[in-house]
Amino acid sequence: MVKILANDGISKSGEEALKAAGFDVDTTKVAQERLAEHINENGVNVLLVRSATKVRKDLIDATKGNLKFIGRGGVGMDNIDVDYAREQGMIVQNTPAASTRSVAELVFAHLSGMVRFVFDANQKMPLEGETNFKVLKKNYGAGTELQGKTLGIIGFGRIGQEVAKIALGYGMEVKAVDPFVESADIKLEFFDGQSLNFTIKPESMDVVLASSDFITLHIAGAGKAVIGKAEIEKMKDNAGIINTARGGVVDEEALLEALESGKLKYAGLDVFVNEPTPAMAVLMSPYTSLTPHIGAATLEAQDRIGTEMAEHIIEAAKAW
Repeated sequence: MVKILANDGISKSGEEALKAAGFDVDTTKVAQERLAEHINENGVNVLLVRSATKVRKDLIDATKGNLKFIGRGGVGMDNIDVDYAREQGMIVQNTPAASTRSVAELVFAHLSGMVRFVFDANQKMPLEGETNFKVLKKNYGAGTELQGKTLGIIGFGRIGQEVAKIALGYGMEVKAVDPFVESADIKLEFFDGQSLNFTIKPESMDVVLASSDFITLHIAGAGKAVIGKAEIEKMKDNAGIINTARGGVVDEEALLEALESGKLKYAGLDVFVNEPTPAMAVLMSPYTSLTPHIGAATLEAQDRIGTEMAEHIIEAAKAW
């Protein structure tokens, strides 16, 4: 029997699909330092992780060939030594499509809240709403609308294109940067079956930075800064940045400096350099809208992640 350890959990639908296929699914959370021992003692063939569990070379070597499949629920696989695992004959699989919509909608949760100062008002209203209502009302009266603004999307893959759909629905102009995408056809579908088609051709980074009111990042990269001081200088004054991609793709020090100086107006951050202990300066900034890496954390996305991963495992097991 194929034995599966879902060390960082799996949705109920995914677990049920695997059990229906005759697999033994264990959702016990095993500490990182005991993981190899647990895999060996229990004959685990499939290890499922999210971002918490690390699957490095030492763990792969220590499992003595028991592991055949490593699954990462979500998009990035920075916590797995993917190439090495595959060299050892293991299958390494993620679920890139499952969380696409969830991440895209979080971008607009931040963006909509930023332009109307909701992130700041939610902190100050409980403290000052009763005594300082009129002042707060005046302070937050300089919000802006998203319609007619330009959104620059850096990384125009699956998630970037989903973000574009929502932006187009808001009436925004969309610009994109992606050296691997020559042109993308975006189909905007409505509840009644109608649809509109748009074609977006990525442009240069410099053009997009200079012409966008907001920049949102949707690239991989293991913490390599794509937006640093030089890039921020090329952006519009009072622009905003949203990062739901990877901690480090935006230089946090350069970002804070730009926010403090007034070059940038606000930033929406779901990912951080030092997770799970982000820099206090980032957390305390009055210009940042913050969430604790929840881009893929919706009930719908978790359900899709589980079922998509189950399909991959069931298919792979046919060859075992």
